[in-house]
Amino acid sequence: MSSTRGVVAVTSLALEADIASGPGVSVICVQGLQLAAALEAAIARGARGVISFGIAGGLAPELRAGDCIVAAAVQSGEQVFPTDQVWTRTLLSALPGALHRHVLAVDAPVAHPVEKRQLHAETGAAVVDTESHIAARVAAAHRIPFAVCRVVIDAAHRRLPPAALVGLHDDGTPDVRAVFGSVMRQPRQLPTLARTALDAQVARNALRRGRRLLGVGLAFPYFSDRASELLVSERGEPVLSTP
Repeated sequence: MSSTRGVVAVTSLALEADIASGPGVSVICVQGLQLAAALEAAIARGARGVISFGIAGGLAPELRAGDCIVAAAVQSGEQVFPTDQVWTRTLLSALPGALHRHVLAVDAPVAHPVEKRQLHAETGAAVVDTESHIAARVAAAHRIPFAVCRVVIDAAHRRLPPAALVGLHDDGTPDVRAVFGSVMRQPRQLPTLARTALDAQVARNALRRGRRLLGVGLAFPYFSDRASELLVSERGEPVLSTP
């Protein structure tokens, strides 16, 4: 990741990271305990905003794959982290049809429709992911703007098959060998896995459309006039000039 003073996009999947990257945006693509440390390091290098960006599981029954959520707040256990109001309004203005709802963040994927219904009933959250609470907590500790933009991949009535939950490589790419092993052990999951792959393609396309609409810095509203001038780092990555 470059030493930009722009926005840090927090992701855990390689496909999310590839879509999020662009002018004014550095990307963190790690899972679990490594995320907080990576984000702390990015803020120490001068990051000015944090956005949780990518896909999420649907909890609200009316949501379908490809629906976009811009968070009003992130809930994690008893904690609720509000998002930056100005940045959130900018995201909503740039993304036609995006919904302004709460996001639930947990430490592991939620796979079963029964559990999804229960979490929605208990929290009222529209979607669930596994990164937003970590990003929100670090951003709040440093008092820098925080936002969430997530696209639904699995609707609340969809059950994620075991092969979709086998884990990732450190770079956020799927562990193909583990997926294949899961299918060999439980071949009856193939129809559900195929349905999940179709939903993933819908979500990926929606995320790409949204990313194009958000533009430089993922619609971050606090850049100065000089910060809109783009430079190129030694690694060939686009970065923002410092004010």
